Amino acid sequence: MTDDLLHRLTIRQLVEDWAVLRDARMWERFRPIWHDDGRMMATWFQGSRDEFIKVSEEGWQKGVRILHFLGGSTIDVAGTRAIAQTKMTISQRASVEGVLCDVVCTGRFYDFFEKRADRWGLVLRQPIYEKDRLDPLDPSAKLALDQELLARFPEGYRHLAYLQTRIGYTVKPDMPGLDGPEVAALYAKGERWLRGEAL
Repeated sequence: MTDDLLHRLTIRQLVEDWAVLRDARMWERFRPIWHDDGRMMATWFQGSRDEFIKVSEEGWQKGVRILHFLGGSTIDVAGTRAIAQTKMTISQRASVEGVLCDVVCTGRFYDFFEKRADRWGLVLRQPIYEKDRLDPLDPSAKLALDQELLARFPEGYRHLAYLQTRIGYTVKPDMPGLDGPEVAALYAKGERWLRGEAL
């Protein structure tokens, strides 16, 4: 096995571990996926690894259920740095305007990895939100959304943001989507990372 393939397999395993362990709330196994200075970006949270663990657990205790499912992945490795892009879905269930709903958002995890002291770890996770939808669990239910609130958020995650806003989160309104300046800036940041520049 070549070193390059071993690096890619290791990084892919970390990506898969993230989804399974985070959703299972196995925090002691989740923590080593990251380097200590790792940062998580999401619609509802932006901050450190440890803060992310704390708010995720607090949300669970309040009934928040956010789950992840992974698809294909591509990984670019340059020495001790890598960028991994992995297709994913985020799903969340909550009451919206009095109707129990599921929201599903499709996108990519765009991950900045680095090998330090002979160990690969996650330095930054920035999801890219490509499209989403919101469905009542009861297909006969009447659901009326506030169109003004819905329109505040980008197309790629507007229904996810709507649900999260309605249950009390402050949602970041300028996350990267399928195209546009935010995702272009993220790609440029990834290229600089692979060249050895600081985040």
